[in-house]
Amino acid sequence: MTRHRIAAVVLAAGGSTRLGQPKQLLELGGVPLLEHVLRTVRQTAVDERFVVLGHAADAVRRRTPLDGFQVINNPDYADGQSTSIVAAVNSIPDDISAVVFVLGDQPLQVSEVINRLAESYRNNPTPIIQPQYHEGPGNPVLIDRTLFPELVTLRGDTGARPVLRERRDEIRRIDCSQWLRPVDVDTLDDYQRVKEDYESRVDVEDG
Repeated sequence: MTRHRIAAVVLAAGGSTRLGQPKQLLELGGVPLLEHVLRTVRQTAVDERFVVLGHAADAVRRRTPLDGFQVINNPDYADGQSTSIVAAVNSIPDDISAVVFVLGDQPLQVSEVINRLAESYRNNPTPIIQPQYHEGPGNPVLIDRTLFPELVTLRGDTGARPVLRERRDEIRRIDCSQWLRPVDVDTLDDYQRVKEDYESRVDVEDG
């Protein structure tokens, strides 16, 4: 029986235009925001790990440990998130069957969600697998290689949403309702909200 190889790709090239500073390097619990995402992905049962860098890439490399990840450079990051997806699809090895796209500005993601996506795919491959949180569907999203030709046609700051809309009847949603849907850090208000959530979780763990 063929074992399906799955890669995780962390999309962390964005220009943080709404925030006005590199959100990848905002501190959360004394470490860069992006490092929380990378730590989460390191704890998962994927076969390969990649991170796409662009804006402030040199500073990210200096301040964030990237061990365990292969770096994909995206010089076109200013043209939107789609360029990072295209760069990733054009860079990953041919033996990868599917990719879990992880947003680099969602530091409170849970490794078990990624594991559930990977397990669901390995047990029964399907074009798209998405977590269903208490609040509804969200990220990260697993996408099968058969859809890569559609991903490379993406343009602008849309991520993979156009492909998900076009293929909505082919999406398998798996129950992740025990967790909250992760929040993007796009504004200072988002950052404050995530900080408060993170600190409350730490207090619970310490207590």
